[in-house]
Amino acid sequence: MNALGPSSLDPLLPSPMEPVDDERFTRHGVRLLLKRDDLIHPDLPGNKWRKLAPNLAAAAGRPVLTFGGAYSNHLRATAAAGRLLGFPTTGVVRGDELAGRPLNPSLARCAADGMRLLFVDRATYRAKGDPEVLARLLRQAPPDSVVVPEGGSNALAVRGCAELGRELRDRGVDVAAVACGTGGTLAGLAAGLGDDRRTVGVPVLRGGFLGGEIRALQQAAFGGPAGAWSLDERFHFGGYARTPSELEAFATDFEARHGLAIERIYVAKMLYGLVTLAEEGAFPAGTALAAVITGRPEASQSSAASR
Repeated sequence: MNALGPSSLDPLLPSPMEPVDDERFTRHGVRLLLKRDDLIHPDLPGNKWRKLAPNLAAAAGRPVLTFGGAYSNHLRATAAAGRLLGFPTTGVVRGDELAGRPLNPSLARCAADGMRLLFVDRATYRAKGDPEVLARLLRQAPPDSVVVPEGGSNALAVRGCAELGRELRDRGVDVAAVACGTGGTLAGLAAGLGDDRRTVGVPVLRGGFLGGEIRALQQAAFGGPAGAWSLDERFHFGGYARTPSELEAFATDFEARHGLAIERIYVAKMLYGLVTLAEEGAFPAGTALAAVITGRPEASQSSAASR
């Protein structure tokens, strides 16, 4: 499967499934599986491939303008796709206070891949869906630019992520779990997994707004609700990009146990949540539980594990 055509973006699909022997699950009769979506593509790992591929296919080589925060994996993946496929990219970055400062590693990678970065204040960023605001931003981008939403989450992306749910269903998974930012991956995953299986989302942002976003995405993609899903809002650790010492210690321990480098902003929070839920008896004995590994850490995020 290659929605974009060029061999430079050939994905590894279906992504591998790896069983994990972890007594925090096995003592409850739960079989933990890691769905290694981080291995789909070296530059567009995990849900970034699944969400971007249909959007870029629809863009058909035109320039792309999209949105993200200072550490956005989505911006990095879009910039990498632009480099590999030869189309211009513009990234609208939340936080005008970042303009003129040295770029962090994520934004530096975007710039190195040719992305033009537009820093906007937070009020403008919140209003990015307003037609006048969007028109003003588009005037700073190449002509005929296609707008891809923050996180790549729209109806096209949601339908792309449904294939993830079908892959898990084909492997006999009972419950699938994924970290959530904009909700697009969960919206598609739940639809593909089906009504008779269960999908658990772990939001990494505070606010309790994500349920409505997911319902709206499913309405746009499928015409209504799809799949059996729920959110557990307890594991954001204070909000996006917050990685306190407790979470760091958990991720370092998981790496030492299983030899897998753990991305902190999304994946670590999801795995922490699953350990807590298993201890609480949320998964009946005999459950095949798949944790979707949606991304890899920056080199600075992990000091221990190797793959």
